[in-house]
Amino acid sequence: MERRRLHLVLTLALIAVLFLALWWADTHLGEFPLRVARTGAIYVVAAVAYNLVNGITGQFSLGPNGFMALGGYTTALLILPLQQKQFVWFLEPLMWPFNSFSFPGYLFGLAVLLGGVMGALGALLVGIPSFRLRGDYLAIATFGFGEIIFVLANNLIPLTNGPLGMKGIPEYANVYWCFGAAVVATLVVSNIANSSYGRAMKAIRDDEIAAEAMGVNVFRTKMLAFVTSGFFGGVAGGLLVSLITTISPTLFTFGMTFNLLIIIVLGGLGSITGSVITGFGFALMSELLRVVEAPINIGPIHIPGVPGMRMVVFSVLLILLMIFYRRGLFGQFELSWDWVLSVLRVTRGVREWKRERKTESS
Repeated sequence: MERRRLHLVLTLALIAVLFLALWWADTHLGEFPLRVARTGAIYVVAAVAYNLVNGITGQFSLGPNGFMALGGYTTALLILPLQQKQFVWFLEPLMWPFNSFSFPGYLFGLAVLLGGVMGALGALLVGIPSFRLRGDYLAIATFGFGEIIFVLANNLIPLTNGPLGMKGIPEYANVYWCFGAAVVATLVVSNIANSSYGRAMKAIRDDEIAAEAMGVNVFRTKMLAFVTSGFFGGVAGGLLVSLITTISPTLFTFGMTFNLLIIIVLGGLGSITGSVITGFGFALMSELLRVVEAPINIGPIHIPGVPGMRMVVFSVLLILLMIFYRRGLFGQFELSWDWVLSVLRVTRGVREWKRERKTESS
């Protein structure tokens, strides 16, 4: 009990320090580093939730882009101003009730929360039939769900405005919303992974038949992981559309799922710590690697810019990692207060030993 209280106090203190750092960054840093940081935090929300299904539960899902699309479109429809809605929907009128109201800025959190609820409902609907399947069949079923959402987004013009999408979405997703969502998603998924439900998920990952024989409700446990992942996927989608102030079907194609796959595999399947660190690293590297897509002049040789070369670099890195370091950068390592305190004890012990040696020699 004392250890739990200590961990709670340390966690609250860390969160307070984080938000003090965010206040400093928001007032002193420029727009570009803040935008990269916000993008990284959104990737963390989506990747941590995705790792709950693929890494901790061991179910090969390929549908997080569909959940993010549901959350993104829901949030955009709720917060887009009425005047902008009339301007955007010029081919066909926007359907009721979205054409009659718009959430003000102080209800942005509620809009994102409802986007998460839509993502969770989508996960529930696709999970009930899909989790009767396993392995590659499950991957195909969840991939098909993402493609269905993409087709619907292109064709439901009275609701989504089709391929034109929506522009002029208010930029409410500041550093506090993005990092707050990242903290909540990390804490929730971490607590699930360390609970009895998390142990059941890991048992399913290791041997589903044995887990079922030991009394684990396999279907319910899978659905818990999938719906939780869908909820935070919807939250990430809602934050993303408010960050970039636009949405279209091409934003949530399979490329988004591929990005999340890179993040969780590089960080380590099952490692929440790895997903957090590589989520920010992926956002930073995506910006730094823009140079490989720009035209290059080497003396008289002109190399034209090739769009998409960043993903080629990430793909090569992923292939090399799968060949030489299959467990990812962090394996299944988790950064915890017990680990931090043990390192501090070892460091203090080393210092005391050096001090004693120095005293004896003198």
